[in-house]
Amino acid sequence: MKLIIAIIQPDRLEAVKAALAEVEVFRLTVMDVQGFGRQRGHAEMYRGHEFSVNLIRKVQLTIAVNDAFLQPTVDAIIKGGRTGADGEIGDGKIMILPLEECIRIRTGERGGEAI
Repeated sequence: MKLIIAIIQPDRLEAVKAALAEVEVFRLTVMDVQGFGRQRGHAEMYRGHEFSVNLIRKVQLTIAVNDAFLQPTVDAIIKGGRTGADGEIGDGKIMILPLEECIRIRTGERGGEAI
């Protein structure tokens, strides 16, 4: 079992959800997050004054998958999250972590059956 954490642009969320649905991944958690990477924020104008925005709004997806679903899930996130044919700085990141245990609270099921 693996835990996939993906940070994507908010406007790419629907495309990523559609790509995940194509590979039959329907269980995910979505959170609004803020951060910055290479782009280190950006400048904005407000009432004629320019100011720096250091934290950029992003969306974090958390998806627990069995090993067989790992590569199709990663490929779907890349397909839906990439801006344009070659992508752009700020498209996001995917992190894959080992998932030691998963327990369904309602039934007490453990492991891959609980996902």
